[in-house]
Amino acid sequence: MSFEIINFLLSQKAKYTNLIKTEAKRLGFLSCGISKAAFLEEEAPRLESWLKKEMHGEMKYMENHFDKRLDPTKLVEGSKSVVSLLLNYFPSTSQTDPEAPKISKYAYGTDYHFVIKEKLKQLLHFIQEEIGDVHGRAFVDSAPVLDKAWAAKSGLGWIGKNSNLLTQQVGSFYFIAELIIDLELDYDTPVTDHCGTCTACIDACPTQAIVEPYVVDGSRCISYFTIELKDQIPESFRGSFDDWMFGCDICQDVCPWNRFSKPHNEPLFNPKPELLEMTKKDWEEITQEVFSKVFQKSAVKRTKFSGLQRNIQFLKEK
Repeated sequence: MSFEIINFLLSQKAKYTNLIKTEAKRLGFLSCGISKAAFLEEEAPRLESWLKKEMHGEMKYMENHFDKRLDPTKLVEGSKSVVSLLLNYFPSTSQTDPEAPKISKYAYGTDYHFVIKEKLKQLLHFIQEEIGDVHGRAFVDSAPVLDKAWAAKSGLGWIGKNSNLLTQQVGSFYFIAELIIDLELDYDTPVTDHCGTCTACIDACPTQAIVEPYVVDGSRCISYFTIELKDQIPESFRGSFDDWMFGCDICQDVCPWNRFSKPHNEPLFNPKPELLEMTKKDWEEITQEVFSKVFQKSAVKRTKFSGLQRNIQFLKEK
């Protein structure tokens, strides 16, 4: 291959990469990083160990598609690049009653799956319109993709001691999504870890779910108990939920890097006013009708009315 052709191909890759990142920004994504679609060698033994220790609890789906979780070329045929994207969800307001059961900030507005999937469709359409015959798939936390690993590999942040992706600029209150496509691009490099000697997240977790730095026992996490677990919550954890009824933000709230979080500008993530204004009494007396109205198109619907009732009752009987 001649020097001129190599130079042309390199310039095309740079051009396409810049086009994609510029459009991602226009669509409202916080940032965009790209990495080569290849086997995740470092993550393989970690995932295997985590599963063997049964830290996924009742989340049996985590045992499925082990190879696909680690190799995007097995998930999307012919894939060459993983385009990782972050979308901010940090709210400008929060629940008004300090004694009311709490909902994780990510679930205040419209279910993020719908919001992000639409943006990813637009981005893929843009790539096909501007670049040509490019094929790929969009992923939003609903397929065997190790989102945080790819985001870290793409230079969007580092995986902190609470196992969340962290960035120096904006902390960790954002969603992670991917486009896996069959187009070669310029690839980003990982950033360094800036957790240092800080153990704020480990010290603050009321259920001791962060069993060691960078390792979270999912089966002890408040988010797991209030969303994923369908059975009764173990009595041994009564009184240790710090009033969280859906999800938990404790390890993010105490993270020093989240002092740099800025409110999102996505209207669909804005909560219904009545959600923020509900008192402790309102939540304890919530009806199916109110649940359906307040959580229409919300991620909270995942736990169903009966699940939310179970969680509220568990908090009530401290």
